[in-house]
Amino acid sequence: MRELKYEDVVDAIKKMIIHTAYVLPDDALNALKKAYEEEKSPVSREVLKQLLENANIAKTEDRPLCQDTGLAVFFVKVGEDLKINGGTLKAAINEGTAKGYEEGYLRASTCEPFSRENLKDKIGYNLPAIIHFDLVEGDKLDIEYAAKGGGSENVSRARVFPPAAGKEGVIEFVKECISDAGGNPCPPLTVGVGIGGTFEKAAISSKHALFRTIGSVNEDPEMAEMEETIKTELNKLGIGSMGMGGTETVLAVHIESNPCHIASLPVSVNVQCHSSRHTHIVL
Repeated sequence: MRELKYEDVVDAIKKMIIHTAYVLPDDALNALKKAYEEEKSPVSREVLKQLLENANIAKTEDRPLCQDTGLAVFFVKVGEDLKINGGTLKAAINEGTAKGYEEGYLRASTCEPFSRENLKDKIGYNLPAIIHFDLVEGDKLDIEYAAKGGGSENVSRARVFPPAAGKEGVIEFVKECISDAGGNPCPPLTVGVGIGGTFEKAAISSKHALFRTIGSVNEDPEMAEMEETIKTELNKLGIGSMGMGGTETVLAVHIESNPCHIASLPVSVNVQCHSSRHTHIVL
């Protein structure tokens, strides 16, 4: 049994949150550069240029990439032979999250659903974190983190289709979601699509799909082909960067597919803005 100190997990979480708020990961940065090179609209090219300048300023001056520093979302794989010494893993992730957001001078965005009272003084700075745990073999702690902003989350959707809807129904649903969203989620976008499972499994899969490296190819050839088809269709919508019109509305479409019930076809679309702030560490 391998032991990992509670304080070490807290410190690692704090550092990854601050770093991710300031430094756009290479996959997202390279995707924006590629979009800038291929964009046909002069207006959207200028917007993309400004987004790239913003990323450079954020990195060199230790400033948040966006004023919406998001909710903290984690996908955590916990090795069966790993023990956290000094406290629980969930508490360590939440404490690290609170410290990262507060010490990094990042906006605390969690609030009560109806009173809209900010919870930073009640339960902690930008808490609770959204954590998805998975128990796996081994003695490692594998942590994927993303800052999820409100603008992109607000246009995300889930629906359960009849099986007869098929691929065509899924593609049309994704197009409908992005078309209705327009410039609100701050394109160019990464689009996560969860297919199959149950209602909640599809939603979680669509969120996790956003963590995949932008530009990577789906391991399932059928899903890889479907991703390219959807991306092409979405870029035909002409929404462009920040909704200014153009040919590069979407940087990537990532699909996660799961087995489902014979009587249903759950589908979820989760959207990420141009500032795809995500990172991955193993402790």
